[in-house]
Amino acid sequence: MPTDSPDSTFDLDVVVVGGGGHVGLPLAIAFADRGLRVGIYDLNELAVKTILSGELPFREDGATEVLQRVLAAGRLEATVDPSVVSRGEHVVVVIGTPVDEHLNPDPHAVPRALSECRQHFRHGQLLVLRSTVYPGVTQRVEKLLAGEGIDVDVAFCPERIAEGKAMEELFSLPQIVSARTPEVLARAGSLFGHLTDSIVELSPEEAELAKLFTNTWRYIKFAAANQFYVMANDQGLDFDRIRNALAHDYPRAADMPGAGFAAGPCLFKDTMQLAAFTDNSFILGHSAMLVNEGLPLYLVSKLEAKYDLANLRVGILGMAFKSESDDIRSSLSYKLKRILEFRARSVLCTDPYVSVDANLETLEHVLANSDLLIIAAPHKQYRDIRPTVPVADVWNLLGQGTVV
Repeated sequence: MPTDSPDSTFDLDVVVVGGGGHVGLPLAIAFADRGLRVGIYDLNELAVKTILSGELPFREDGATEVLQRVLAAGRLEATVDPSVVSRGEHVVVVIGTPVDEHLNPDPHAVPRALSECRQHFRHGQLLVLRSTVYPGVTQRVEKLLAGEGIDVDVAFCPERIAEGKAMEELFSLPQIVSARTPEVLARAGSLFGHLTDSIVELSPEEAELAKLFTNTWRYIKFAAANQFYVMANDQGLDFDRIRNALAHDYPRAADMPGAGFAAGPCLFKDTMQLAAFTDNSFILGHSAMLVNEGLPLYLVSKLEAKYDLANLRVGILGMAFKSESDDIRSSLSYKLKRILEFRARSVLCTDPYVSVDANLETLEHVLANSDLLIIAAPHKQYRDIRPTVPVADVWNLLGQGTVV
């Protein structure tokens, strides 16, 4: 049950539940930098200690100086104590919502997390669901709280930032807000109005699909590019050369991405959530999964046909799921590694940013001890390497073409 009456005052403007992660922490410090009093609640004690020391638990451009600024100003605090939830006028929930090993979403993840701290909710709070949710979860949360007799407004305001660009995009991108009533819509819009002047209003069901459509559209575009790459590469043709030519001064093709590993904690997962929502009739989404998830095996198979892979030491450059990131969640580099461990003599891996994998080698060691290289994550520093062995470079990072 809620712990206080509707006319109670709150000493924090915002509490971010799950505020130690890639989505929650940039949001928390962005609010604090705009003058709000912000609390972070996170289960990860190490992340909380790191944040309070003025450092980030992960890489996010431009965020460290903002974190240190708001800590010094006394506008940000972080804790593993869930009672901090009771102190926030606005409670923003940011928790992971992965699919399971059968590619099924868990619609109970957010309600389950909320039920664990429901005793700390107070009358008059605004609860903002920020996590990507399976369609219908917002309504489920509304019913859960109503059943508990908790007079809390509920809004769904999905995040749409790109990892690594949070401190730019939180302020520059429009913010979708959704709620059941005009009053709650206005309240959510006022909160996010601290970050951006561009507020877009939807119903909760519309907003849930808007977020899934956003990530799935990107995933499908990457799949189209990767399928085109396979077509061109099978003919010994350079896809990137073709792509640059067809997009030259031709706006209708300007958004065609290059080929490469399409991975990370969102795009694949949200495509599978949308597939589950359609009772697995989302043929285009499943096809995109097959193309994108199949690219590592395709590359290895092409290399195996060209080289005596079983007797070669293969070096993988970049283990993060994308360039200039330290995040290895759902990274296809590790899928590539598993395939090569079965087919190559040995596999050496390196990444300048990843710090959670004790098996990584230095770039110098990998370059000196590999018979064949694969650029898996196109970190900028790899542009300057001058390898003396063959390189599979689907990104065309080295400017030597993409043919494998």
